[in-house]
Amino acid sequence: MDQIASATQPGGNMEGKEVRFGVTSSAIWATATTAASNGSVNSMHDSYTPLGGLAPLWLMQLGEVIFGGVGSGLYGMLVFAIIAVFIAGLMVGRTPEYRGKKIESYEMKMASLVILIPPAVVLIGTAVAVMLEAGRVGVANPGAHGFSEILYAFSSAGNNNGSAFAGLSANTPFYNGALGIAMMLARYFLAVPTLAIAGSLAKKKLLPITAGTLPTHTPLFVMLLAGVVILVGGADVLFRRWRWDQSWNSCR
Repeated sequence: MDQIASATQPGGNMEGKEVRFGVTSSAIWATATTAASNGSVNSMHDSYTPLGGLAPLWLMQLGEVIFGGVGSGLYGMLVFAIIAVFIAGLMVGRTPEYRGKKIESYEMKMASLVILIPPAVVLIGTAVAVMLEAGRVGVANPGAHGFSEILYAFSSAGNNNGSAFAGLSANTPFYNGALGIAMMLARYFLAVPTLAIAGSLAKKKLLPITAGTLPTHTPLFVMLLAGVVILVGGADVLFRRWRWDQSWNSCR
């Protein structure tokens, strides 16, 4: 691999890349398409380096809240905002409020379902695929990368994206059924707790702003919200991928 760009060599890992775009434009597109519910690609994500493949995987598992995925980005960020004001309320010892409405136990239970269902579906689906022969036969690349292909497939299906680590033979009865179930549970079932939060907040009266009200338009809240998104939404991805990669060979 020649890392130096020249007239005859674009530089970097060109496997799976369109020569008109090169490494930089391909990586930027992979980042953008997995940070939103786009799914289009201009290069093969399966051919990326380990760190290059981790970035789109992590962005999908954040819940596509960075740009706001179609049909999922808005309510995903609102749920993170509710969790952020709840954490802030615990820190200052006050009942959390958001947009003048109290955030109580019911809203937090529903918000917990929204943030727990997608990773549960992704992890359980990946575990089942790794344990069953029908799931393992679809892996074209042995070792840890083969595990990443399965994890990517369920992450993409469950998090409303559509891109793939194309080394996995996903057009089989097992993966067609398993990924379809992941789509149904992790995409559409989230509408139930989300609408439950909306209905609960709609019934509550607006509270007057006081000195103890946490303002949600300040840089402090922006930093708090970003921290919640990273820690709650995606910090476990690094450990999850590393820990399960270690057990892949034993599962084989």
